[in-house]
Amino acid sequence: MSSFAPSSKGSGQDLGWDTDQFPMDVKNCTLVMRTIVDQGGLAPGGLNFDCKVRRESTNLKDMFISHIGAMDSFARGLKCAAKIKEDGVIAQHVKERYSSYESGIGKKIDDGTTSFEELEKYVMDNGLPTATSGQQEHYETMFNYYV
Repeated sequence: MSSFAPSSKGSGQDLGWDTDQFPMDVKNCTLVMRTIVDQGGLAPGGLNFDCKVRRESTNLKDMFISHIGAMDSFARGLKCAAKIKEDGVIAQHVKERYSSYESGIGKKIDDGTTSFEELEKYVMDNGLPTATSGQQEHYETMFNYYV
């Protein structure tokens, strides 16, 4: 069972409130669909488009085009998300980025089986950890390749 019930994409995620806009940004739709693909689907939920009278585009043609455009955006997003998963390039980079959590003190942190005392002793014995780049632009560039 998916942890998503219906997915509401009212575009307010970018602004901090629901603006009742339809999801027309393929990049954002790809992010949503990537989560859905990674979860193995959306059942028993669905996609929810808010189409309220308070929207600025209120005639029937606008609403018709909005629903079609939104579904097209999600369809393209689904194709992009499936290709991202199929290729596995981003997943491999993320796995490498967080590989220190697969063993040793990192695994204990991830598993929640360590204590502040043990972490303090680890730092005292090994020194401060080396900060590594999050490579945000690298990941964004990889993602943009698929969109």
